Amino acid sequence: MKLAKVIGTVVATQKHESLKNTRLLMIQPLDDDLKPVGNQQAAVDTVSAAPGQLVYITLSVEGAMALDVPFAPVDVVITGIVDDVNQEMNEIVNKTKIFVEDK
Repeated sequence: MKLAKVIGTVVATQKHESLKNTRLLMIQPLDDDLKPVGNQQAAVDTVSAAPGQLVYITLSVEGAMALDVPFAPVDVVITGIVDDVNQEMNEIVNKTKIFVEDK
């Protein structure tokens, strides 16, 4: 899963049969610092997201599995709305140290 911001809506009068009754939104993928990264994309909305909301997206076949018709021809699916993001300000350089007991 990755984070993205909903930036608009998509109107499509003709869709693949497996995408009938789905809503399409435009999203801007975000990096770990919530800054725009990459190109804007159209995504299938499964959670009734709205423009301006922070969402998480699922890509590829895994995203399509969230739809009523698995293996629908989609690349990006909005699978959740983000309420809050908490980030540690200090990066852990060696993540294995988290699991080492102090002696």
